Amino acid sequence: MTRFILNGQKVNSSMPEDTPLLWVLRDGQELTGTKFGCGMGLCGACTVHVDGIAVKSCSTPVSAVADKHVTTIEQVGRNRVGAAVQAAWQKLDVVQCGYCQSGQIMAATALLAKTPRPSDADIDAAMAGNLCRCATYVRIRAAIHEAAKNLAGRGTA
Repeated sequence: MTRFILNGQKVNSSMPEDTPLLWVLRDGQELTGTKFGCGMGLCGACTVHVDGIAVKSCSTPVSAVADKHVTTIEQVGRNRVGAAVQAAWQKLDVVQCGYCQSGQIMAATALLAKTPRPSDADIDAAMAGNLCRCATYVRIRAAIHEAAKNLAGRGTA
């Protein structure tokens, strides 16, 4: 059994310890906002936060999050940075098909929590592991800059 804190609540997973965290979240906890994309940690659709760090849940065994805090897209908007990212995503109409966007938002939130005023190079590096088949990369970068401005009190929203 693996114990961890999921979106602020203590949970116990009885799934085998080598089960990818993605399936513990989706099948065990019925949190379906985290998406399956590639199953190899290459596309980023499954990105969640583990102790504030963006990780690919499809390639992270549940045993690796024992006694750690896991945050999913369902909860990220409850903190200041996540709420700013989600607001910027909506304001700038980032989403096209939307499949990858929960992972994109999770990666962007982790970036802004660590680097409040990112450069384009910072954004490109942080978001490199998150693929968007609709190619909304320009809008994603603009939304990250918008969220950073709003967090610094310089926004227009």
